[in-house]
Amino acid sequence: MSQSIIRLEEIQKSYFMGSQAIPVLKGISLDIFRNEYVALMGPSGSGKSTLMNILGCLDSPTGGKYILNGKDVSKMADDDLATVRNTEIGFVFQQFNLLPRLSAAENVALPLIYAGVNKKERIERAMEALKKVGLAERSHHKSNELSGGQIQRVAIARALVNNPSLLLADEPTGNLDSKTSVEVMEIFSKIQQAGNTVVLVTHEEDIAAYAHRVVRLRDGLIESDTRRSKQTEAAGSVI
Repeated sequence: MSQSIIRLEEIQKSYFMGSQAIPVLKGISLDIFRNEYVALMGPSGSGKSTLMNILGCLDSPTGGKYILNGKDVSKMADDDLATVRNTEIGFVFQQFNLLPRLSAAENVALPLIYAGVNKKERIERAMEALKKVGLAERSHHKSNELSGGQIQRVAIARALVNNPSLLLADEPTGNLDSKTSVEVMEIFSKIQQAGNTVVLVTHEEDIAAYAHRVVRLRDGLIESDTRRSKQTEAAGSVI
């Protein structure tokens, strides 16, 4: 197995109500390797969304260590975490989070503005990312001119435009019908096959079946960590 892109060592996270600490993650240790495709699952309240926020550097752990691509991000200041998010991580959310007044290409190019990339290169890279998700011909369309599946594909292209080390997807098919969900999940499979590391949070078994490894959480701890056999992967890829 190749080197780990994510190493979690006894990650803990508590939230505070007044002086009372409410533990959500109670000691998560996990390695995710480059080019893996991992699904995080668990019932409501298991801690999977909190873990995803920590993986995405949107939140910091209360205790433990998080090494991302060789960097210890667990104690970083907010400004440094923002830089890591913009250079190392691509996010795909259930709610799409596109700006309605911008075209598909302009939405995809947004992270490059924050990265200081010039306009010509922004357009080229946005178009390249849209090609990867099969939407180059819709680059000038605004979100109200696109279907739900097309909007999510634009969101995936935006997540890819910075060539991130890690792609994180939080319930990426939660607002899509079953046919469109299959189309979107096939795109994630192609992205992983092209060399990206993909981690997704889902509560749906048929969506998790696309991943090669399923990590299940319960009560803030890892309940199971299962890698699928090649035969199972082949079956999952045609769901």
